[in-house]
Amino acid sequence: MINGKRIAVVMPAYNAEKTLEATVRELPELVDNFILVDDHSSDGTVELAHRLGLQYFVHERNYGYGRNQQTCYAEALAAGADVVIMVHPDYQYTPLLVTAMASMIAYGVYDVVLGSRIIGGQALRGGMPRYKYVANRLLTAFENLFLGLKLSEYHTGYRAFSSDVLTKLPLLENSDDFVFDNQMLAQCAHFGFRIGEVSCPTKYFDEASSINFRRSVKYGFGVLGTTMQFALQRIGLAHFPIFNPDGRRLEPGSGSYYVRGTAESTPNA
Repeated sequence: MINGKRIAVVMPAYNAEKTLEATVRELPELVDNFILVDDHSSDGTVELAHRLGLQYFVHERNYGYGRNQQTCYAEALAAGADVVIMVHPDYQYTPLLVTAMASMIAYGVYDVVLGSRIIGGQALRGGMPRYKYVANRLLTAFENLFLGLKLSEYHTGYRAFSSDVLTKLPLLENSDDFVFDNQMLAQCAHFGFRIGEVSCPTKYFDEASSINFRRSVKYGFGVLGTTMQFALQRIGLAHFPIFNPDGRRLEPGSGSYYVRGTAESTPNA
């Protein structure tokens, strides 16, 4: 716990067998709950999660990255978490920043904290493909213009949230695909949550998951669409479910499309 707040790390997984253990071994012991959600992997991710002592849940089929996050957050809330940090189990983002990110929320500095690959200029040195770097910078500039923020990037998968954010956003209105990430930040901006950033070194390697060029293009258009929805909603020309304060919200531990696994030991033991 930090400042009396219960901390949960959630790991949305898909074929993460090769990198999961390295990720878990670097997570700090102050974490109260280690939760992995497997999106119907074809490798040994689930078996390894069991051996590592993780609390894990398995989707009955491959639903997508956005649905995986919904399950992650619902189960973290069901476990009583006050602060929830999403750490990708592909070992692309260092787990060593969990304590810093959780502390910024536990002490009330921010409601949302992002691990930015852009601050510090380390993205390209860490192996980020140049086309992704250029797209990241252009999309971020576009979003800052319309969302009224000054973030260094919107596209990191390393994020920490207060439980208040996760219970108040209409997250069930969001996509099951990768654009879920962007919709969630647009929702945070729309509903007035405070967003902070920390510099996060990353590394790209063969085992680290990364969406291909075709899906990257689809994601990029999704980002543009979400941004324009935000702008139209803000000026009252249109109304969208993802910005509806009465939209569908998470219900802790409510999923009927996944099953609960049983841990074998305690992580980091």
